[in-house]
Amino acid sequence: MTRHKVTLIPGDGIGPECVATTVDIINATGVEIDWIERHAGERVFAQGIASGVPQDTIDSINETRVVLKGPLGTPVGFGEKSANVTLRKLFETFANIRPVRELPGVSTPYSGRNIDLVVVRENVEDLYAGIEHMQTPDVAQCLKLISAKGSEKIIRTAFEFARSEGRKSVACATKSNIMKLTEGEVKRTFERIAPEYPDIESWHVIIDNCAHQLVKKPEQFDVIVTTNMNGDIISDLTSALVGGLGFAPSSNLGQGIAIFEAVHGSAPKYAGKNVINPTAVLLSGVMMLKHLGEFEAATDIEHAVLVTLLDGKLTGDVVGYDRGVSTSDFGRSIIGNLGKRAAGWTVREAKPIRMPNISRDQQFRVPNSKEVLGSDIFLESPLPPSELGPSLETISADSTLKLKMISNRGTKVYPDGNPNIDCVSHHRCRFISRTGQPIPFADALTLAQKINAKHEVCHIERLIRIDGADGFTKAQGED
Repeated sequence: MTRHKVTLIPGDGIGPECVATTVDIINATGVEIDWIERHAGERVFAQGIASGVPQDTIDSINETRVVLKGPLGTPVGFGEKSANVTLRKLFETFANIRPVRELPGVSTPYSGRNIDLVVVRENVEDLYAGIEHMQTPDVAQCLKLISAKGSEKIIRTAFEFARSEGRKSVACATKSNIMKLTEGEVKRTFERIAPEYPDIESWHVIIDNCAHQLVKKPEQFDVIVTTNMNGDIISDLTSALVGGLGFAPSSNLGQGIAIFEAVHGSAPKYAGKNVINPTAVLLSGVMMLKHLGEFEAATDIEHAVLVTLLDGKLTGDVVGYDRGVSTSDFGRSIIGNLGKRAAGWTVREAKPIRMPNISRDQQFRVPNSKEVLGSDIFLESPLPPSELGPSLETISADSTLKLKMISNRGTKVYPDGNPNIDCVSHHRCRFISRTGQPIPFADALTLAQKINAKHEVCHIERLIRIDGADGFTKAQGED
């Protein structure tokens, strides 16, 4: 029998209770695991470690390559970044797998609909890269980064996960109708890769319609792959379909590393009261066992959970905290039901996921041609567009670039702009080559310096054409 090493992070709030119950149940299966306890989150922030993750925890994860963790507390709206996000980024766990399924005894408006679906969420890019700047004192910016490499990795992982569980379809959910370059990259990658998996049905759905369809007819979905923030939102929605976050496990997968955790937070108001539902952490432990190749133990625990629920052993989040069984009694019931099978309920047979082997070259997609056609120069200015525009035209009169238009929050406001727009102090000023031919980007930088002598430049972007296709979008109203 293989003996495994796992880094165990009890977490904050209700985390230690859920993790302890999970460890007891996994140990009861006979799987041999050396649990190496380490810490992250609130107690680490309190020690003055800004990341919330100390070096001994990092060292342990580098050794074991497998983590089971409880929820971690995160400062809201101020201070340090999430320790959860720090762990994902430190170890490049690019794929977040969040399964949900209907469970016996857990009554919801969708009971009897046989919901059994998985959200595969890209885990390190998108708006959650966390690159934010104040452009002006009253305008903030967050960069939405979507890479060709990141899209390739998450799309292939979704199809490989579907195969590992014998699932029949993968839907890609994006907002590519609006964000044609970023979300569009994911859609285009999906449509390019899907034919490599002819055994799996594939289709694309706009993310807002996906949310609508999840409420209307969730049983139509099997696997949904999507971008980081979209996945964060709809995976919480899907957990509500089957009874809430108390039943929502997840895994964070990278190359040769895996972190398993519940979707829910640390719920400090319930900490230490022995009333919390440990199922989400336990089912995360089941996902960990599958990752370790311990499929028999994983199946035994899944069935034991189903049998326990069928027996009417329900925690307070389901039936009310005045009537629910305690955390410890729930755990003992599951241990007592190990080896039993839940009549009328099935557990999916699984095999190891074949993680995609993607090139680590920084330049993932090498173009045949790349040309600079102009520049978007963003200004902080109190001037209305009707005054700012002529000033910029005068400043750029002897430049190789000319002012094409000014937009405000994405809508053209000069020339002939929409008079209904309530402008803010952040203006995108689009300059293009006077001749229509490519220019040195240095010309745009020189122009920006001249503009900055009279107006305040806060941001510059290149307008590039890659392999004959424009690498930028137009403002609303721009020709």
